[in-house]
Amino acid sequence: MKPAQIDTFFATLQAANPHPVTELEYTSVFELLTAVLLSAQATDVGVNKATRRLYPVANTPQQILDLGIDGLESYIKTIGLYRSKAKHLMETCRILAERHGGAVPRTREALEALPGVGRKTANVVLNVAFGEPTMAVDTHIFRVSNRTGLAPGKTPLAVEQQLLKRIPAKYLVDAHHWLILHGRYVCQARKPLCHQCAVSACCDFKPKTTG
Repeated sequence: MKPAQIDTFFATLQAANPHPVTELEYTSVFELLTAVLLSAQATDVGVNKATRRLYPVANTPQQILDLGIDGLESYIKTIGLYRSKAKHLMETCRILAERHGGAVPRTREALEALPGVGRKTANVVLNVAFGEPTMAVDTHIFRVSNRTGLAPGKTPLAVEQQLLKRIPAKYLVDAHHWLILHGRYVCQARKPLCHQCAVSACCDFKPKTTG
C-alpha cells in the first residue's frame, strides 16, 4: 500500500466513523483497564456481560480487593481463563492501592509492571483513556495490516512499529479503533467481505474469484 493509498484508506474509514470508540463498556480509567485485562482471548461482548454485573458492586481497586478472590471469580467465571485473570486483577488492584493511591498510572513502564498487563493492554489504556497515539496490535489489527499491505510484519511488535511509521499523524489517535472494527466486521479472518469493503481500492489483497 503506497502512502497516498494509506491516506485515502484512513480518510475513508474516518468519513464513515468520525469518532470511533472501543466496544468495551467502561466509565473510568480503572474500569477500562479491568475490561482490557479481562478481554484477552475473550470477546468484548462476553467481557461486557460480566462487567455489567461486577462494576455496580466493585469498580475501584479497593472494592475489588474487598470482594476477595472467590467473590471476584463469581462475577467473571463466564469469561475464558477467569481464574488466572482474577489472580492478575487482584494483584493489580493491590499494587494500584499500595503504590499509586488507587489510580491507574499514565506511563507505559508503570502499566506494564502490573500483573497481566502486557504491551497491548498498556497501549489500549494509553490510547483510549489518555489519548496517546499508541497502536495496540490485536489479532484483527495484525491480520488487516498484513492482508491489506498497510503494515506487513511477522510479529505484533513489528506491525505496531510499521503502523506508527506509516499512518499519517492526523489519523493516529483513532487508527487503532478503525482497524479493529474493520477487522471485526469487514476484513474478517476466514472470509473477508471484500465486495462490501469501502477501502478495497486501496488494498493489496486480491480475493479469489470463482469462475
